[in-house]
Amino acid sequence: MKKFVKPVILFLIGGGIYITIEIIYRYLMNRPPTHWAMFVLGGLVFIMVGALNEHIPWTMPFGIQVLIGTLITLLLEFIFGCILNLWLGLSVWDYSNLPLNILGQICLPFALIWAVLVSIAIILDDYLRYWLFGEEKPVYYWKYKNNE
Repeated sequence: MKKFVKPVILFLIGGGIYITIEIIYRYLMNRPPTHWAMFVLGGLVFIMVGALNEHIPWTMPFGIQVLIGTLITLLLEFIFGCILNLWLGLSVWDYSNLPLNILGQICLPFALIWAVLVSIAIILDDYLRYWLFGEEKPVYYWKYKNNE
């Protein structure tokens, strides 16, 4: 049961936090309301980024975790964008006027924003797993730790 409950709880927390950020951003920027699929995207990103420490050693430098998490996020954002915006024509976002974009679905400026959010997500996920599920207390490294 715990194997099912833990990812559901983390998905709901991640999706809830992300859609809240999205709603606040869109309100402050005077943009149209967000789409419910952003909750799903946020939840999936949170689950996948959080699972990094399940598959890589804790000794991996934090910066590498952030880079991998950002790439995962960009891949998911690109897939969601292609489906929602290009295929279904929902116009949830359009980065085509921003530099270094790919089909208007991902771009460098938002990749940098994602990197900051991924940094926070890694730490939050690790501590939620520690507090709620009794997993290992998080420890972060800035360079590879020698196993002496």
